Amino acid sequence: MTEKSLLYPDYLFEVSWEVCNLVGGIYTVLSTKAHTLQKINKDKNIFIGPDVWKSIPSPYFTESHTLLKAWKAKALKEGLKVRVGRWNIPGKPVVILVDYQDLFSRRNDIYTDMWNAFGVKSLHAYGDYDDSCMFACAAAQVIEHYYRYIGGEKYKVVAHFDEWQTGMGLLYLRRAVTAIATVFTTHATSIGRSIAGNDKPLYGYLFGYNGTQMAEELNMEAKHSVERQAAHFAHAFTTVSDVTAAECTQLLEKTPDVVTPNGFEADFVPKGELFAKKRAAARKKLLRIASALVGYEAPEDAVLIATSGRYEFKNKGIDMYVDALNRLRSHYDGEREIIAFVLVPAWVNEPRADLLERLESGESYRTPLPDPYITHTLHNMAEDKLVNQIRYCGFPQKPDSKLKIIFVPSYLTGNDGIVDLTYYDTLIGLDATAFPSYYEPWGYTPLESIAFGVPTVTTDLSGFGMWIKNMANYGLEGKGVAVLHRTDFNFIDVAENLSDTIQWLASTDQSTRLLMSQSAQNTASEALWSHFINYYRKAYDMALRRAIEEQVVIVPENTDEESDIEENNSVK
Repeated sequence: MTEKSLLYPDYLFEVSWEVCNLVGGIYTVLSTKAHTLQKINKDKNIFIGPDVWKSIPSPYFTESHTLLKAWKAKALKEGLKVRVGRWNIPGKPVVILVDYQDLFSRRNDIYTDMWNAFGVKSLHAYGDYDDSCMFACAAAQVIEHYYRYIGGEKYKVVAHFDEWQTGMGLLYLRRAVTAIATVFTTHATSIGRSIAGNDKPLYGYLFGYNGTQMAEELNMEAKHSVERQAAHFAHAFTTVSDVTAAECTQLLEKTPDVVTPNGFEADFVPKGELFAKKRAAARKKLLRIASALVGYEAPEDAVLIATSGRYEFKNKGIDMYVDALNRLRSHYDGEREIIAFVLVPAWVNEPRADLLERLESGESYRTPLPDPYITHTLHNMAEDKLVNQIRYCGFPQKPDSKLKIIFVPSYLTGNDGIVDLTYYDTLIGLDATAFPSYYEPWGYTPLESIAFGVPTVTTDLSGFGMWIKNMANYGLEGKGVAVLHRTDFNFIDVAENLSDTIQWLASTDQSTRLLMSQSAQNTASEALWSHFINYYRKAYDMALRRAIEEQVVIVPENTDEESDIEENNSVK
């Protein structure tokens, strides 16, 4: 089937907890994909997220009092609590933020209904399950309301739900408006992540696991149940890599219809003089932090390397990264100093006052601070796994140490109090990154890294790593990416390989570094959304065709159709 023959929705709704909210992998997927979707069908792609910004203004959302004005007035009058505006990202897509708190009074009735209709087991739910499901149902109600308002029977409409957190919304919509085509995407199966995070071998034993049985064993029954049923009842089910496709087939007992790898948007990367300016600023800030913590003048030619992502100690390979650095420091004798950062958000209390004082003074210091390896205080300092591993390894953190490690445990949103740069404005200053993940369904962080010209190291247990391995001449000099072979049981071998790779990166000359940086950016250009969006187009086409097949002849009712998208609001 050619691209021209694929059905495409007249209206596309995409629901995610990360819309204008939590910054992370899924946030990056959606926010970078949005620009490409806008080019295809401007302002008919509507993102729906939770309205968690009540006491403080959202840095990601600009409310509009004219956008969808007529519909919003009707929705508010009929009891829906919504705000409408635009997402502050390239493409400026339309966003509806939903206040879902009123649904908590009906929570038990909703769960009973979902059990009776779809077999969703919510009895043993805990943690973020309630918030997620109430938001998902509220988002589905918004889609239903808007569909009926515009006379949706006349249009091709797709509702796309991301991750288990939105699964109950998909199920709600399947009954409420059968004509809406539904797509469900799991970016990582909840039970697969749990198996890996509980130190159980995942890959070598995957064929022997029963997802429902493991969910009961690991107290994941509710999340697994809603995810499994959403995958089975969606018109089209997708996941982000062949790695997670195998998980879905075994653990959810549903093979994805389409694998939709995650792309990137080139507009997020500065060009020319701005790139050089931002890189210089990031390096200056990172070197200044290292200097203030350790009490010395960090050399300008120091090799800055980092790992980042969600704080999943084993799954993200944080334990291996520190282990590899510890192995390296015992014998490293290179000319250039290595400063290794861990940019992973933890349970932050506040920026360190003593570090902040040094940074603000502009003075040089010759004595290290206490705990000269962390930039913020933590609520659980004594129990933090990374802090304890750094202490156990005994990193000296002395001025004459050729390798230093620094833990930045805050979200890099530009206002953490110490770095005060966004993640991308920090990433651009690095010389290399390392993501030796054990569980990594796709791997957005290494893709982001190479997009900014920063060579990276990953593993073949990530979807991104597998994608790279399918290329000819992959490696640091050929593609800007090293892919380490990792299994359930070869931790020591991979840690040694990572240690050797970091040492090699630190010893390369300027011409080799420039070659790797250019190779990295060239590789990233092959993963732009302009290439990868067609996978989603196939999923939308499949969902629409299946929804059409389900329908009987319907006589449309009179509607209040009104086109009230802002006029003359050009997307920049």
